Amino acid sequence: MYRIKDDFMAELEIKKSRFLCYLHKSFSEADAKDFIQQIRKLHPNARHHCYAFIIGEQNELQRSNDDGEPQGTAGVPMLECLANRQMQDIVAVTVRYFGGIKLGAGGLIRAYSKSVSNALEHAVITQKQKRLVYSMTYSYELIGKLDHYFRQNDIEILNKDYGEQVTYLWMCREPLDADMAEITNGRFLPEFIEERIVDVEV
Repeated sequence: MYRIKDDFMAELEIKKSRFLCYLHKSFSEADAKDFIQQIRKLHPNARHHCYAFIIGEQNELQRSNDDGEPQGTAGVPMLECLANRQMQDIVAVTVRYFGGIKLGAGGLIRAYSKSVSNALEHAVITQKQKRLVYSMTYSYELIGKLDHYFRQNDIEILNKDYGEQVTYLWMCREPLDADMAEITNGRFLPEFIEERIVDVEV
């Protein structure tokens, strides 16, 4: 599943109507509704403020609203666009400033769907990935070898503690027990701490 990294806005003009799509990362219905109200206040003179959101670990919360557009021509296509892109924990609000030319039902569906897809194409997208957190305490003479190993393998060090011995806390994709045993000649082994889900830019 995918998320946006930060809030984002993109604008399209279709047959003189302006479509401004605002994307927001959200983890609750209350937050989503608050964001929708913020956009309404930001554009009080717009004809429509249509929205869709998908929230929850299993995408259990899905809502959409046409806000005065013909039924099924705005919120639903926006929601389908989010779902097709496998987006999660996201609110999309598309503000329409009417340009005087009617688009028809099919034209509205395409326009609102395109407003969301266009915003997603330009926003920074992240993917949820599993990471493993480990800790290891070892003697000072191994710092050089271990620092070199972590740099070479692009492993994120979360914390370094220098006491009588050195303790590193790191995050990685796969267990490093075999590599650590080889580097330390079996003298020190990492301790598994926890599994985390992180957002990685794609």
